[in-house]
Order: sequence, then structure tokens, then C-alpha cells
Amino acid sequence: MDRKWWTLVLVSVATFMLLLDVTIVNVALPDIQRSLHASLSSLQWVVDAYALMLASFLLTAGSLGDRLGRRRVFTIGFGIFTFASFLCGISNDPTLLNLFRGLQGVGGAGMFATSLALIGQEFQGKDRATAFGVWGATVGGAVAVGPLIGGIITESLGWEWIFFVNIPIGIVAMFLTERKVRNVFAKEPEPLDIPGLVTFSASLFLFIFALIRGNPEGWGSPVILACLIGAAVLMAIFITIQVRSSHPMLDLSLFRNPAFNGVSAVAFCLSAGMFALFLYITIYFQGVLDYSPLEAGLRFLPLTVLGFVASPVAGALSNRVAIRFLLGSGLTLVGIGLLLMHGISPDSEWTSLLVGFLVAGIGIGVTNPGIGQAAIAVVPVEKSGMGSGINSTFRQVGISTGVAGLGAIFQSNVNSKLAEQLPHAPKGLGEIVASSGSRGVEALHLPPAIGAKAVHAADVAFVGAFNEIILIAAIVSFVGAIAGFVLVRSSSFVQQTNG
Repeated sequence: MDRKWWTLVLVSVATFMLLLDVTIVNVALPDIQRSLHASLSSLQWVVDAYALMLASFLLTAGSLGDRLGRRRVFTIGFGIFTFASFLCGISNDPTLLNLFRGLQGVGGAGMFATSLALIGQEFQGKDRATAFGVWGATVGGAVAVGPLIGGIITESLGWEWIFFVNIPIGIVAMFLTERKVRNVFAKEPEPLDIPGLVTFSASLFLFIFALIRGNPEGWGSPVILACLIGAAVLMAIFITIQVRSSHPMLDLSLFRNPAFNGVSAVAFCLSAGMFALFLYITIYFQGVLDYSPLEAGLRFLPLTVLGFVASPVAGALSNRVAIRFLLGSGLTLVGIGLLLMHGISPDSEWTSLLVGFLVAGIGIGVTNPGIGQAAIAVVPVEKSGMGSGINSTFRQVGISTGVAGLGAIFQSNVNSKLAEQLPHAPKGLGEIVASSGSRGVEALHLPPAIGAKAVHAADVAFVGAFNEIILIAAIVSFVGAIAGFVLVRSSSFVQQTNG
């Protein structure tokens, strides 16, 4: 097999593992919550610690790839990711699990930041469109089978094994990468921007921490206000550093290109809307509808399989259709699908989400290949690592801010609606409802006189709050669709593409 196809296979395996570790974990979260006695905040961090560290280190990893060679950074990232997966699997405390999930994200950054650049260095012309179609299908495939695999592993082996399965795959993939993939360097690699890395990472962490802890601590509390102010100040310092640096981690001049802004907005909105909502859909399936992990995973299939099927079709269409139409129409379909999911009631079955799942799944599949192609096309060849890293950063920042932001709104709505239903609810009941639905209330074994009423109130509060965040996710998707239609023009592309 030619080197370029080996490159595509190994990049696809890495991408599959990276995204699988988001979707596969979602289905296992209720079991993790019960096993480790985790709160909603801890569950959010299981997702966000991973996404946040990915986002924080992607730009640096992309620059390292241009400097040290993309294969080398890719392999090192694979090693860190594999070792961290082992540590996650042996964790017996929520804090330890979240710390090791963060380490997983650091390793994932090395893999993800160089993935598109590795494809870009090997493929040109029609083959490039095919390669990005395969990559997009891999993204869809990871999303497609993640919930199902997560359900099977969690029920048969335990949630720890959703991490242990990465170990043999990672070891084999690292060996093949070193033997089959070229280690391409940038002709004039730029030095690392350590001050930029520190200020960017710290700003993101404080912002996400404030979103996740805002409801428990109080939005006007000194801790939350300090975090929000600190995040703003550090981001301002980061931007100042980038403007003054001769070798910035984030080349702000790229934002003068409307197509760059457009594809970044599309990547962010797809993640902040649809993908961030997966956590809350999972809690709804298992906490309100009382499905097992496997049953929940099976019910994700209509959404995720259609995303997998639509991706290669969209990749092939990019030879004949402008990429902006794929991005804009794909996110429009995601937004319509979310609107079709809106309006469920406490008595609804999961089939109330089915039509929305089908439409949103097609939208995801249409959008993903275009994001991959445009992310490379909008930057010069010598900055392909940075372009890949920036695009992946917007994806991960989208997931982390989406999970935290939707979670803050969700928790607040659960608390207010529960107070309407149960004016004298026990302290902390809202947190239990938000993290595990009415199933968590049943586990409290309340006296029969109030038990049934509390379960009903939990269902009403959860579903009402769930509807609110579905609507918000739809709005985010439509905003991204507009950005894709308006900003992403092939005339602004720096590298050749057939879209």
C-alpha cells in the first residue's frame, strides 16, 4: 500500500480514537456517576477536562508539528494519549479521573493538531477530496458507533474498559506510524510561544471553571467573578502577546481572511450546539427514560449512522459543489433537526426525538468533510500545522464551552422548575436531578408520601430544562450556518481545493 494511504489509515485511526473518547464516555457517564459518586459538575469535567486540554495545547502542538516534524509529534501524542487512557481506567476518584482525562487531552492535541496537516502533505487534487471524505466519514463513524460501543463495554466489562481498549490500538498505531509515515518539517519552523500557551490555557480554564461552577457557587460570588475577570484579562494579555510576537502561536493576521473566520465559526458552532448536547441527551435517556447504557447507545444510532453515511457523499460532492454550501446547508440541517427534537414532555418516548435525530445526523455528515478541507485551504502550506491546530481548537473550545454553558443554563432551569413543583424540596435535590434525572431521585428512597411526587417533579423539571437547551443549541447551529454561507468563499482560499 502506498505511503499516502498508510498516512490516511493511521490518521483516521487516531481521529476515530480521539472522537470515540468523547461519545463513548457520554454513555458511560451515569455509571461513572454512580460508581464514583460524582456530581453534575464532575460529570461535566469528565467531558470538559479532555476537551479543554485538547483546545489549550492544539495550537502549540500544531506549531511543534511544523518545527519537529508532524509524524514525530503525532506519535508522541499517541503515546501520551495511550498512557493516560490506562490511568483513567484505574482511577477510583472523580478528581483523579478528571486529571487523567486532561492528560489524555494533552496527548490528543498532538494527534489531532497534526492529523489534517498529515493528510494535506500527502494528497493533492481529486485524491485530496477523497481523503478528506474518508476522514469525514471517520469522524461520523466515531460518533456513530461510540454510544453503541460504550453501551456494550459499560454493561459487559465496566466503564473502566472504555479507556483500556485504547491501549493495544495505540501501541500498534504508534509502531506503524513510525514505519509508514513521512516526518515532514516546515521549511522555516517558528519557535514555540510559551507565554501564549500559558495565557491562552489559563484563560480558557478560568472561563470554563466559572461556567461549570457558576450555579453551585452563585454567579455573583467572589470566586466566579474573579474567574471571569481573570479569564478576560488573560485573554487580553494573550492577544497582546500574539500581536507583538514575531512568531505567534496564533497568527492573528489569519482572521483578516473571511473564509478562515467562517470555517472557524462553523467548527465552533457544530461542537457547541450538537456535540455538546450529547451529554444531556445521554442523561435524559438513562436518567429519565431509564434505559441501560446499551439501550441508550442503540437509540443514538439513527443520528450517528446517518452522519457516517452522509460524510463520504458530501466529500465526493465537494468536487462539484462549493464548500460553503456544504457547510451552510449541513449546519442548517443540524439546526432544523434540533428544532424537531424540541417540545418533548414528561410522557414522551425516545421516538419523539427520532425525526430530529435523522435530520441532524445528515447535517453532521454533510458538514464535517467541508470543515476538514476548508481548514487546510485557508492557510498557506507552511502553516498547515497551525491551520489544522486552530480549526481543531475551535472544535474543542466549542465542546467545552457548549457543555459548560448549556450545563449552566440547564442546572439553573432545573432548580427553578423543581422549586415550582416542590417548594420544600430537600437541599441538593436539583443537583441530583440535573446529573441523573428522576432515576437519581428514586435512588434516594424517599418516604412514599413524597417519593412519587418528587419523581414526577424531577421529570417535569428535567424535561423542561432539556427543551430550553435544545432550543439554544439550535440557535447556535443556525448562527454557524449563516457564517458558513456568507464567509467561506473559495476565492479566499490560499491552497487549492476543488470546492
